Amino acid sequence: MTDAFAKLFAQMMDQGQEMARAFQPAFENMPVNGFEKLFPTMSKDMLELWFGKTFNREGLDAKTRLLVTVAALTVLGAQAEPQIKLTVRNALAAGATKREIAEVIWQMSMFGGLPAMQKALELAQAVFAEEETKE
Repeated sequence: MTDAFAKLFAQMMDQGQEMARAFQPAFENMPVNGFEKLFPTMSKDMLELWFGKTFNREGLDAKTRLLVTVAALTVLGAQAEPQIKLTVRNALAAGATKREIAEVIWQMSMFGGLPAMQKALELAQAVFAEEETKE
């Protein structure tokens, strides 16, 4: 890591901690493992607000935006584990099929590599299994 990048990274971390302190001082040192279990999916209205056509009526719908997000997170690999699970859950809620999600992840093997694809598929399968037990 170069000195310039290390300084930038340190600055970003400091800004994140400062934001956490501003929101709630107790958040500063809060562990985030398992955080996705507190908010497993967003409501349909929130999905459309954040990922749908609220801000860009001629743009992508929530399902498509979430599938694109799954693709990007897949390329990031194992460092995005909680985000992948949350996004897969929300993509299902927005109408994506398990096959569509799996194909998006598979397509990313060319960009993120086979290990990233395999990890993302494992995470998606875990979410699929969790959702089936709810039904």
